Amino acid sequence: MKTGRYNVGVGLLVMAGFMLYGFLLIYLRDFAPDHEAWAASYASGKHFEARLAHVHGALFSLLNLALGFVLAKLVTASERARRIVAGLGIAGLLMPVGILGEVYLGLPPVLVLLGAVAMTAAVALSGALALRHWTEAAGAMAGTRRG
Repeated sequence: MKTGRYNVGVGLLVMAGFMLYGFLLIYLRDFAPDHEAWAASYASGKHFEARLAHVHGALFSLLNLALGFVLAKLVTASERARRIVAGLGIAGLLMPVGILGEVYLGLPPVLVLLGAVAMTAAVALSGALALRHWTEAAGAMAGTRRG
C-alpha cells in the first residue's frame, strides 16, 4: 500500500522549498538594498501576500504529512477513496503556489481558490474515512489484534 507516500514526500520537499523562501523573505526584510521600504509595507501589498504564501506553504506541507500518515492507517478504506484524498492533498498545494503566482507573475487567484477547496476537501474526506476505517495498521496487516 503506497497511498499517502507521495503526500509525505512531496510535503517534506515543499516544506523545504518554503523554508528556503522564508530565508528570501528574511533577506528582503533585513539585508536587501531597499529593505526599509520592504519592512514598511509589512501589513500590505506584496510583502503581506509573500508572507501568506510562506505561511500557507508551510501549513499545507504539514497537512500533506498528516494526510500521508493518516492514509497509512486507513487500510480498510477503499483504494479509490484513499487515492482521492491523497490527490486532493497534493492539489491543495496549489494555494500557496497560486499566491506566489499572484505576487510575482500577476496571475489571477484561481489557483489559490482551487488549492483551498482541494485541501479542505482532503481534510474533510480523510476525517470521515478515519471515523469509519481507522485501524491499527500493524495488527490489521498481520491479521492479529493488538491491545
